[in-house]
Amino acid sequence: QVELVESGGGLVEAGGSLRLSCAASGSFFSINAMGWYRQAPGKQREWVATITSVSTTLYADSVKGRFTISRDNAKNTVYLQMNSLRPEDTAVYYCNANSRISMTSPVLSSWGQGTQVTVSS
Repeated sequence: QVELVESGGGLVEAGGSLRLSCAASGSFFSINAMGWYRQAPGKQREWVATITSVSTTLYADSVKGRFTISRDNAKNTVYLQMNSLRPEDTAVYYCNANSRISMTSPVLSSWGQGTQVTVSS
């Protein structure tokens, strides 16, 4: 099972930037797609961005052009660079990773504990 630990959240003014990190550890054969989700108070968790094992990236329309997802496979770490932040970006951000414990095992989905991002107006 993969353990995910996020870091980098905090309080920032509108228009500012933050960079989130998520490091994966544990026993696994491979990590496939990694991604970020967020959950604002009173709302459902929503998808933000995904990066595949070959670094293909996908973004939600709400963050396209402002956020950049990247990964360092040597460090088993995924990043989310967030620029031009808006108050509506305020949420707990969660890291997600799909992994296998062997070549033939099913894909397992793991979640981090979340990191708070607060954007003040």
